[in-house]
Amino acid sequence: MAKESIKARERKKEATVARYAAKRAALKAAGDYAGLDKLPKNASPVRLHNRCKLTGRPRGYMRKFGISRVTFRELASNGKIPGVVKASW
Repeated sequence: MAKESIKARERKKEATVARYAAKRAALKAAGDYAGLDKLPKNASPVRLHNRCKLTGRPRGYMRKFGISRVTFRELASNGKIPGVVKASW
């Protein structure tokens, strides 16, 4: 489980990216790279990192479900994810 401060930092980055998205797109379309330099560093979507929504784990992230592989396996085994069944053949 990730520290709460790390998860909070990531949420803050997401909010900053969302706040500056329109302004960033306008500056990019105009080709104003000097204006882009004046935006905060965390306004760039490249600085975001995918993390598990439940545990905050940064690795093994499954984009389709928004959770890590470990959490996915636990939830799927307990039948908590609709439409996901254990494979058997």
